[in-house]
Amino acid sequence: MAPHPHYPHLFSPLDLGFTQLRNRILMGSMHTGLEEMGPEGFERMAAYYAERAAGGVGMIITGGTAPNRASELAATPYGPFDSEEQVPWHRQVTDAVHAAAPDCHICLQILHAGPLARSEDPVAPSAIASPLNPRVPREMTEDDIEQTLADFARCARLAKAAGYDGVEIIGSAGYLLSTFLLEKTNQRGDRWGGSYENRMRFPLAVLRRVREAVGDDFIVIYRIAAMEMMADGSSWEEVVQLGKAVEAAGATIMSTHFVWHQAQVPTISTRVPRAAFASVTGRLRRELSIPLITSNRINMPDVAERVLADGLADITSMGRPMLADPEFARKADEGRADEINTCIACNQACLDHAFRGKIVSCLVNPRACHETELNYTPAASARRIAVVGAGPAGLACAVTAAQRGHAVTLFEASGEIGGHFNLALRIPGKEEFAETIRYYRRMIELHGVELRLNTAVAPESLGDDWDEVVVATGVHARTPAIPGIDHPMVMGYREAIMGTREVGRCVAIIGAGGIGFDVAELVSHAGPSAALDIDVFAREWGIDFAGHPRGGVAGVQPVVERADREVFLLQRKPTKVGKGLAPTTGWTHKLALKRRGVHMLAGCEYLGIDDGGITIRRDDAVQRLPVDTVIVCAGQESTRDLYDALAARREGVHLIGGADLAVEIDAKRAIDQGCRLAAGF
Repeated sequence: MAPHPHYPHLFSPLDLGFTQLRNRILMGSMHTGLEEMGPEGFERMAAYYAERAAGGVGMIITGGTAPNRASELAATPYGPFDSEEQVPWHRQVTDAVHAAAPDCHICLQILHAGPLARSEDPVAPSAIASPLNPRVPREMTEDDIEQTLADFARCARLAKAAGYDGVEIIGSAGYLLSTFLLEKTNQRGDRWGGSYENRMRFPLAVLRRVREAVGDDFIVIYRIAAMEMMADGSSWEEVVQLGKAVEAAGATIMSTHFVWHQAQVPTISTRVPRAAFASVTGRLRRELSIPLITSNRINMPDVAERVLADGLADITSMGRPMLADPEFARKADEGRADEINTCIACNQACLDHAFRGKIVSCLVNPRACHETELNYTPAASARRIAVVGAGPAGLACAVTAAQRGHAVTLFEASGEIGGHFNLALRIPGKEEFAETIRYYRRMIELHGVELRLNTAVAPESLGDDWDEVVVATGVHARTPAIPGIDHPMVMGYREAIMGTREVGRCVAIIGAGGIGFDVAELVSHAGPSAALDIDVFAREWGIDFAGHPRGGVAGVQPVVERADREVFLLQRKPTKVGKGLAPTTGWTHKLALKRRGVHMLAGCEYLGIDDGGITIRRDDAVQRLPVDTVIVCAGQESTRDLYDALAARREGVHLIGGADLAVEIDAKRAIDQGCRLAAGF
């Protein structure tokens, strides 16, 4: 067989002896929230996974499934996968995947949350609470350990009966198996603790029991903590020792994982470089003979191809990219990478939803995990649709409507599509937002949307020949009523981000929402963006990829370049600055700004702006900040004049996005609203 013309490594099969993977593209494990829904959730999961299988992935790993009640991350109506009664529910998923693509393999991830479990009786090697769970786990007894080993084996056996092609045992991230490995969480004095050989005993026993339960001709993946990003994590020698022991114990494949959940290093956000951790996998791969999976921030086929070509892995895992575009693999295979709806690692609808106990989806693809309820079927009859505004809401609506067969004209007052995404992509660490604009630009061409740039729309300019008019005119910045707000030193966030006005040496930012944090990131930043330079990223977060000290970070001090500016981030509310930021990325914003010396002040009453700076009152004390620049990030207001005028004179007028509701800048809501409206035309 001739090598693939575009990605010869990515689309080469992988022989596992008893079976073969059709390519090196893995849809990595992501908990969706559907797992907790019972039978309805399995029906939705079947559609979700089947669409990705049909889209060309070689293998899928499901979200984590608990082997017993003590191990659950969240309470479910039916409990862990521990009985034959649940086999038919799982069969819905495996049958759907194999019907969609007979040569796609699907593996069940078995996840014992250990001290992170939200069960009534969490267990751990020692009674040491995780920083992420207020409940102190119970130290496991010998009987607990034996029962847990039996529960893992039973879960794997049930998975095989349910039609799964394999299982993944997660031995990382601060879940049960990984807590046996580290001295900080395993302080036992028996055969399960003490020396590293003893601390490895339980994870290896789990693996052996699982292998015994499923036989030789069944995929068993072990997910190893290759670098915990904690100073008291594993040494490189321990990682290699465990890896070799895992191979000897019967693993088919090893998956490398990076970071425990409580570590203070970002690994999944858009500020992380593409394939940032693949070199760690590559180093371990040289020590082992079984195939290795690498993951994290591999979001386009050329990135995956380069990782494989450089010998850093045998399989590339992409979880969130498969949320963003279920046809990722097929598009890559057919040389249509420019049509991929790229994951921008924003985490807003996927991991943020998961951490909040909501159903997972995707900011750039609202159909993710909603395949049974949101579909873009061909329209019964074509309509003429005018969409005004080419920000995220307007783009999503226009492209989806055109995809369904409608004749769509998209009007945009400026000279470019993208709306506020054109601001976001200029923030260091948010460069990925350019991919979404690239995607929509290609979809406009592909689906025949008539795009009219530099075209402001007045109510009278839209005649009655449009069947539907969609107003997606977005938001405009709110100007707060502060004495001196019209002072020459005051500018809006758009001017600051676009660089149309010069920012001085001492800056006050009014407003500490998402835009305020972005502007603070921009004006305090110096040097290359860490998201585009692996060496800068490693320095900023104190990682030694080459030397691999304990956890990858022990003894390494973060070194952050900062602009020659003093920056004050001001918030009117008395709550902690940044409290409202997203759970998976907010802490990185706050920590990065803190390391750059940004002053974050809450409970500010703005008394006035004059030549001497800005005067505020905090805790009944008045203070003047001697700034030379004030950047206003005080929220947004809807731009809906056009809608009001049109709605008063005709039917079939719709309002979406920020023009409908200006609560921060919410691209997730805007794209979802645009897609759902277009799906109903």
